[in-house]
Amino acid sequence: MPSVPRHTRWLSQAIDLIEADYQRSADTHLIPLPLPGFARHGIDLYLKDESTHPTGSLKHRLARSLFLYALCNGWVREGSTIVEASSGSTAVSEAYFARLLGLPFIAVMTRSTSPEKIAQIAFYGGRCHLVDSAAEVYEQAQALARQTGGHYMDQFTFAERATDWRGNNNIAQSMFNQMARERHPIPRWVVVGAGTGGTSATIGRYIRYQRHATQVCVPDPTGSVFGAYHRSGDASITGEGSRIEGIGRPRVEASFIRTLVDRMLEVPNVDSVAAMRALSQLLGRKVGPSTGTNFIGMLTLAQEMLQAGEQGSILSLLCDAGERYLPNYHCAEWVSSQLGDCSAAEQRVAQTMALGRLA
Repeated sequence: MPSVPRHTRWLSQAIDLIEADYQRSADTHLIPLPLPGFARHGIDLYLKDESTHPTGSLKHRLARSLFLYALCNGWVREGSTIVEASSGSTAVSEAYFARLLGLPFIAVMTRSTSPEKIAQIAFYGGRCHLVDSAAEVYEQAQALARQTGGHYMDQFTFAERATDWRGNNNIAQSMFNQMARERHPIPRWVVVGAGTGGTSATIGRYIRYQRHATQVCVPDPTGSVFGAYHRSGDASITGEGSRIEGIGRPRVEASFIRTLVDRMLEVPNVDSVAAMRALSQLLGRKVGPSTGTNFIGMLTLAQEMLQAGEQGSILSLLCDAGERYLPNYHCAEWVSSQLGDCSAAEQRVAQTMALGRLA
């Protein structure tokens, strides 16, 4: 009987480890939001809580898919150094999987990334390489991969293709399965922010493949170029980048597929923070700023449905827990100095939640 090459044995073991990790994880919860101002008119809002993954965010799914994709393509071998360009959450999750496989990991990120995320990467054995601006992370990650003879994961290119969008336990299939016994089981809207664009691509493709009438809305923070790209189709657009960590980009990313997005909404930073605070109070636990951006999108669409006399459900994601952001987005002094006064936005959000309409 022919001997099995060492790399083939290692590859099989690596995939087994990742699949075993997946089997140990329960599905994330679907949370109905208690908003009587909308519910009494037949409009229901839900969040799928992705903060309960082992690494605490939606990016756990992406990291698992990226590792399997790279392994099965032959890009990652025993001893390979894994390099990623990440603002934080993806790096935390990739560091987890790199440790699982016994591989070195380097995250390239901006100096503004929250200290909590940097500490989490270090906790999983990863190393952080800090740069001054978001525009630098790509070249630095590529250079480090070349220097180490490793592999640049490149989430911004491969996020939209690493996940099986037809099903196979992806996030879209899970969302629709969990909605099956709700009052409006097929959502009118799915609201999801975009950093790489991989999640909006997976959900958009799954909706079309299943022939649902659901539409996809991407709420995009001020400074991101995705909204302008969605309108124009000009992939050369660049901008200053987002101040909401984890979503929005200063350039168009390959994984953001504009034809899979039905609606874009530009969300001011103070609105994202105001919604983050309101949602944290509603749930009794802190959420992150990108979840606040999602919540603004949900409230905007719910208000429009109410005004149009429509009924239905709106489904979005709780991307990660707010404890990672205590020194910044959940710090009133930091928000005031960095993003501005949120008091008017907080009043608007509170009134919309209570009455289903703005003043």
